[in-house]
Amino acid sequence: MRILVIGQVSVHWGRVEFGNIGNYYITRTAFRELHRVFPDAEIFTTFQMTEEFCNNERVNCLPMELFYNWDDNDLNRAYKELGIAEYYSQTKQLIETTPYIDEVLKSDLVIDFSGELWGDHAEPVGKNRFLVGLIKDRVAQLFNKKTVLLAGSQGPFSDAKTKEFAKIVFKNFSIVSNREAASYDLLKENGFDVSKVENFTDPAFLFEPKSDDEMFEVFKLENIKHEDKETVGYILCGFNMLEGPYDKEPRRDAEFIQFAESVEYIVNELGARVCLMSHQNGFDLPPNFKLINGRDFPYAKQLYDVVEKRGLVNMSDVLCISRPYIPVELKAIIKQFDMFVSGRIHGFVAAVSQNVPTVIINRGFGAKSHRNIGFARSVGLEEYIADPHSSSDLISKIDKCWKNKEELKLLLSKRIPEVKEKAHDCFNSLLKII
Repeated sequence: MRILVIGQVSVHWGRVEFGNIGNYYITRTAFRELHRVFPDAEIFTTFQMTEEFCNNERVNCLPMELFYNWDDNDLNRAYKELGIAEYYSQTKQLIETTPYIDEVLKSDLVIDFSGELWGDHAEPVGKNRFLVGLIKDRVAQLFNKKTVLLAGSQGPFSDAKTKEFAKIVFKNFSIVSNREAASYDLLKENGFDVSKVENFTDPAFLFEPKSDDEMFEVFKLENIKHEDKETVGYILCGFNMLEGPYDKEPRRDAEFIQFAESVEYIVNELGARVCLMSHQNGFDLPPNFKLINGRDFPYAKQLYDVVEKRGLVNMSDVLCISRPYIPVELKAIIKQFDMFVSGRIHGFVAAVSQNVPTVIINRGFGAKSHRNIGFARSVGLEEYIADPHSSSDLISKIDKCWKNKEELKLLLSKRIPEVKEKAHDCFNSLLKII
């Protein structure tokens, strides 16, 4: 059996493995789950992974430009492939081919693995990015291939013409296995045919970190644990800010006030320490490859500086992790916290999957994230989503989580095994169509 994995996670070399921590959680897990369900399958992908990753996870890496290449011809190439596929669908004659079509024809199953980028959120990644992805899906469908939208969170959809085409593509998937249920509601509200949608949970819940023994020196170096005080981990990112875009820079100190007030509350009122950290990395390209801090770190550092300037807390109780860590290490660090506050949804997953009570900071600009609601609902923590527009709401959610943290640990210890089983079922669902 031959499986082709495409989708909006097709980004430049290193971005998945050494950049977006959440993307790595779900990508490594997805390939392992596909091998579990289809042990004899060959897997090919347009995701740009390292040679080491491909060898370890038994994946064959194809050129990224088969899916998208950030050039002026991306859409024209896709339209050409769509025309070839439509002619084939009507006549059963292949008048021409392309490298992408060649890969589709050789495959038994084509999987679109796009996460939250199947919709408007794809557009900041590249021009016509969502439309190109839709065409790639439709081409596979017109060649009568089994196609699956796997472990995704779709929407929103603001462009009327693209949405109508998306409805056609969506209806013709063999199955849609979602990682949360809130997207189902949004799809239904937007007039999509949801008859093939099944709701599961995110693959990231299955991601395994390094062991505590392997991480002992790191815990000691970063002063993660304290003999007398509990510690709250805290992730802030550009999506939590009230002013977009997410990568706006520089940011004014005034934009951090509500977050600073929440840190001060944790230290002064709850008597705990706060550890500010990043859930994104960056890297210097080979031949001088080096892991460096990513987009989140400036937010952690500026929040630390704002708290220090305000002078309302003992700064020995406010930490800021300044070293970058790979995903298996970062998840191990998150496990050590007594409570967590996360502006990154996969930081939330990393925490709750290890029974750490967690508050989610929602998006600050643009539409509220239905994905965040779906993730929180899947583990029973929907009431712990905080609105970054309101300092009082953020503080009240933190306070409630702190006061209920022992109950929440017990809740999570019972709920997470079920959540993990549903994450496995997301991939087991593929057996229905193969």
